[in-house]
Amino acid sequence: MSNAAPLDGPVPPGRMRTTVTYLEMTVKPARRQRPHPHEKLALMRAENCTLSFYRYLYDNVGQDWLWWARRAMDDATLDAIIKDPAVEIYVPYVCGVPAGYVELDRRTPGQCEINYLGLLPDFIGHGIGRWLLDWAIEAAWNAAGMKKLLVNTCTLDHPHALMTYQKAGFHPVGQMEKEEDDPRVTGLIPRHAAPHVPLILPPEG
Repeated sequence: MSNAAPLDGPVPPGRMRTTVTYLEMTVKPARRQRPHPHEKLALMRAENCTLSFYRYLYDNVGQDWLWWARRAMDDATLDAIIKDPAVEIYVPYVCGVPAGYVELDRRTPGQCEINYLGLLPDFIGHGIGRWLLDWAIEAAWNAAGMKKLLVNTCTLDHPHALMTYQKAGFHPVGQMEKEEDDPRVTGLIPRHAAPHVPLILPPEG
């Protein structure tokens, strides 16, 4: 597994650091029969997903993990991604209420990437996330010509994310430490979000 050199020195004001781990799976795993986590759980593909619904999912699923990249993306660019026939968005519903989403990106021939997978805060801790991951892995490998399934996670994500991906059969293939503007400072995400990540404010004046 290749690793980039760590960044030196303290984190500058208004910035944040995270270590990104890249993982892949090159062999379809045996199907796992995980128990269904809720009797009124249904999974549906968001076909021709509207921009407003996607932003609702992305913003509310990702806020506490500081997902900011698609908040910063203009509407036309984001709409082109989610409307691409090779990008599949699936939403689990519990008693008719959206609980999160998973996004499968098949735009590169022979491979699929789990771009995003997460739950709305009210549905975390009930077994839905692991069930959704198992389902996504099975769905990704069902496409003809599949050779590789990719995913990445970082130290800003749920603390069990990396372990969960590895238990599901992914293998780390690289790491990179990144330093970026803190989206709580730039205004993309509210200041109160992600209290587990130190907020280093620039000096006033």
